[in-house]
Amino acid sequence: MKNDYTQTIPAEWQAMSRIFVALGDEHRQRILLLFEPGERLNVGQIAEVSTLARSTVSHHLKILHESGVLASEKLGKEVWFWINRDSLETTFTNVLNYLKENS
Repeated sequence: MKNDYTQTIPAEWQAMSRIFVALGDEHRQRILLLFEPGERLNVGQIAEVSTLARSTVSHHLKILHESGVLASEKLGKEVWFWINRDSLETTFTNVLNYLKENS
């Protein structure tokens, strides 16, 4: 059974928690590091340079997308992903502000 630790943190921190959980996996970190500034990639492009199967890459992309780390757009048959800079900046700014206020 999966534990849902988001129930033990304040509501405003739950979105941040999902981002940190998504970034806690080494494979997802490697996927994130593939993106050049402003670049959009699809699952095929990521799978080509990964040691992971395409289905595994898709699974990791889903987690990154659902957490807010990546944004996406479907164009034709392909889904293009890019780093959701606004979401990540908000998360890290909130954490830094918390540290400044509580240190």
